[in-house]
Parts: sequence; C-alpha cells; structure tokens
Amino acid sequence: MMMAELAKVSETKSAQSDVSARKKALLLGRQLGLSSEDDYRPGSASIAERGEHRQRKLLSQYQTNLETIYTIALTHAPSDVTGVDLDPDWAHQFFQLAEQIHNRKMQELWGRILANEITNPGNFSLRTLSTLKQLTHKEAQILEKALGMAVKVNGEARLKLIYGYRYTGGLGQIFRKSAPINIGLSNFGLPYSNILTLVDAGVLHRGEFETGLLNSKNPINFTLLSETMKLTPKSGHLLFNYYRLTPIGDELTQLIQPKPDPEYAKTIRTLFAKDFKIE
Repeated sequence: MMMAELAKVSETKSAQSDVSARKKALLLGRQLGLSSEDDYRPGSASIAERGEHRQRKLLSQYQTNLETIYTIALTHAPSDVTGVDLDPDWAHQFFQLAEQIHNRKMQELWGRILANEITNPGNFSLRTLSTLKQLTHKEAQILEKALGMAVKVNGEARLKLIYGYRYTGGLGQIFRKSAPINIGLSNFGLPYSNILTLVDAGVLHRGEFETGLLNSKNPINFTLLSETMKLTPKSGHLLFNYYRLTPIGDELTQLIQPKPDPEYAKTIRTLFAKDFKIE
C-alpha cells in the first residue's frame, strides 16, 4: 500500500502552503527512488535497482548544484584582473563540499568564494568551507544580522559585537547604583538564543569578552555600517563588553553583506551618552 501511494505522488512540487504532512512525507519518497518517473516504476524494481535510481538522481542534483555555483562564480569573476590557478587540494575539497549545497541563497555565497579565490587566493580555508557547508540559510541570516551591528574599534581589522559597557574600579563605583549598561541586542532582532546559535556554528567564540580599561584622554572611533562616531570616555574606569568572532567567522564576513540599522546606531548614542562624550 505504501509503495502504491509513493508511486502516485506528483513530480511537481505543490504550490499550496497547506499541503498535509503526509503528502510532504510522501514527496520525500522521490529522493529515495520510490516515485514513478517516465519508464521507471519502483513497485516493479528490486531494492538494488531502486538504490541505483536514487544514486543517479542524487548525482544529477549534485551536478546541477555545481553548475549553478560555477555560473554564479562566472558573474563575479572580473575580466580585468589577472587570475590564478586554484590549489588542487583546495579545489578538490571545494567541489566535494559545494555539490551538496542546495539552497539558492547559500549557492550564491559559494559562487562568490570560488570567484574570490581565483582572483585573490588564500582568503577561505578548508576549515571555513567545512563550517560554511554546515551553515543553514537561517544561520547565515542570523550572522548577517549580527554583522549589521558589529563595529570596528579604532580601525581594527576584526569586528566586535559590543553589547554594552560597565564601570569598574575607582571611587566613582561606590556611588554608582546602576547595573552595567546593556544595548539590548534582542531589541534589534538578535536574542541571546541567536548568539548561542552562532557559537554552536563555530562563528562566535564561546564566552563574553571585555576590553581593557578605556583611556579617558584617547577618543575611540566606532565604525558601523551606517556611520562613524567618536566616543571619548568621561572617566578611566570604563570598559566595553563584547562577543568576538572566531577566525572562521572573520573569513565569513567577506561573504555576508549586512544591512545598516540606523536605530541601532541611535540607541548606542543614547545609552552611551551618560559616560561618553559622543561626536
């Protein structure tokens, strides 16, 4: 009975959003070689023949994935820049991993990696490729959101995801009743659960970090996507709290194109005004 039902499932994916869970499950039968196609009938095929049919479908899909990524790479590869030969081992691993990327948005990232390596090799390690392969489209969107709020401090190459600051030491701390100042990343679409997701994905370091004490005589340049601001501490007892990208996360920043959030920059100005002169 089950084989008969699977054989009747249409090859065309339903456009309706209210398809039952059972039909959704039956549609998966195509990936297992359990749906009829042209002159192929799973009911009359042996289990070995069904396995061979599934393998052919899988290889066909892998080839389609690679060709899509290659086409994307061609659109990003400049014709006025000298290219280089890819490292054979890197290229072999790249294609083995890339063939299993089915999501169109993620294929765009892989295509850009390939184009980048042909023009400027060495930016993406095999370890980063392995991490990227495990990264879902949803996780990539979370990373995009995080990078949209990350800042470069005093022109540093590495981004920091600053979530607040605190006052420490000095006589002034005795008279301060307020808790550490937190930006509230969840208010901008980045709850703590998303932070943990990026940690589990290997993009953010586990744990929270602090800068050293900030010098009240040295202004700090904050560079966000939308603007640059100069912060001068009003005392020498302040430090920033932040999350730090892993080396893999740093490499992935070359691929993600986050959108600026003016409200986030406005919030920083408002919250930090108590202890910083902001220009």
